[in-house]
Amino acid sequence: MKIVLTGAAGFIGFHVARRLLASGNEVVGLDNLSDYYDPALKRARLEQLGHDPRFEFIMGDVADRALLPSIFSRTRPRHVIHLAAQAGVRHSLKAPESYVDSNLVGFANMLEACRHHGVEHLTYASSSSVYGANALMPFSPHQGADHPLSLYAATKKANEVMAHAYSHLFGLPTTGLRFFTVYGPWGRPDMALFQFTDAILHQRPIQVFNEGRMQRDFTYIDDIAEGVVRASERVATPNPAWDPQSPDPATSRAPYRLYNIGSHRPVGVLDVVREIERAVGSKADIQFLPMQPGDVPATFADVSDLGEAVGFQPTTPIEVGIPRFVEWYRAHYGV
Repeated sequence: MKIVLTGAAGFIGFHVARRLLASGNEVVGLDNLSDYYDPALKRARLEQLGHDPRFEFIMGDVADRALLPSIFSRTRPRHVIHLAAQAGVRHSLKAPESYVDSNLVGFANMLEACRHHGVEHLTYASSSSVYGANALMPFSPHQGADHPLSLYAATKKANEVMAHAYSHLFGLPTTGLRFFTVYGPWGRPDMALFQFTDAILHQRPIQVFNEGRMQRDFTYIDDIAEGVVRASERVATPNPAWDPQSPDPATSRAPYRLYNIGSHRPVGVLDVVREIERAVGSKADIQFLPMQPGDVPATFADVSDLGEAVGFQPTTPIEVGIPRFVEWYRAHYGV
């Protein structure tokens, strides 16, 4: 199958591309190589992918309205996996315009391109951040998620609503995937686990917010990639039992689905620090700070729907995933 994958040079996109190629697919990867974090890491990922002749890379921005139609007209993809986005909760407080351009304008362009070029299934990245002020855990896609606490979260919720409109109006099958705290080799330098590892190895203090009272549903990247590919292969269908008197947010009469992808195992951030210390062989110098705007104290994914739909749930514990990340970090950066 020929698949268009946006955000192909990103952390999740790189691993999804490798998983797709390993299954014999042709992948057309699109990325704008933004400088939100060091583009050298993105180029290093692309270098790895470039060894496979079935991978084609196109540098471009999904916010460019003319770009996606030109790619789709030439490549005729059956499925699209849309992972390109401006990431980061805290950064959305500083540069809101980049979230509007990439996450809203870019997603609208993607929906239009899929609509007009016969795409059979659009799978796209949402985020656990959409749960926002919700306190009922584990978080379920069957709950409402109408109180985001950051602009980043609001754009991801908007993507889900926009996708439903296109599923309803034009019969475009769409599946949204709410990712929970992804980590692992080739990870993003702006994420906490990467920053903790980097600081401990270089004997710098680490900053832990909410005085250390934070929990996250840390999910290993290989589990995320497997879930994305399996969800893409299962084309979204209408739910014949959907009841407008008691509407289920995760399904619809339209071909529309939402799933969580998480480990279903929330872990204290201080427990993660201790696991990094064991893998690194050195103690952390911890600076405790208050909660940051846009953050939530805990995340916890209900992944039962994903398991029922695609026969897979993430299983990699941090005791396995964190040493793998540290090993990659040491090798890649020569530490």
